[in-house]
Amino acid sequence: MRIAVFPGTFDPFTLGHLDLVKRASGMFDRLIIGIGENAAKQHMWTLAERIERIENAVAGMENVSVDTYSGLTASYCESKGAAYILRGLRNTTDFNYEQTIAQANLDVNGVETIFLMTAPKYGHISSSIVRDLARNEGDYSKLIP
Repeated sequence: MRIAVFPGTFDPFTLGHLDLVKRASGMFDRLIIGIGENAAKQHMWTLAERIERIENAVAGMENVSVDTYSGLTASYCESKGAAYILRGLRNTTDFNYEQTIAQANLDVNGVETIFLMTAPKYGHISSSIVRDLARNEGDYSKLIP
């Protein structure tokens, strides 16, 4: 069984994230959206709000589930029997950041990272942009499910 984890804090889950999930769900038998705890980040939305929003966005996708975890993503993958980590790339900056992490996960834990390029129409969307709009009372409704 091909199991992948799509990790992130998803604060919030954007249309770009949803597009990646839709595309990747056909590549894996099971896709787990893993909401990781990151003590270095201050979240705008509570964990319960993030879970609810993601579950609503992926409703009907039978092989997609939402879960939470703490600690190393590669360790979480091992605990779930996942051999793959899914990551989305918007640009070369994302790739440069993700490449070293992917190589370490493969070398240390034997977990492969699968990169999917963001669809062009979602390339400008990031959770940080959505949070900035929300903090400043901007309309971010076109950027999230």
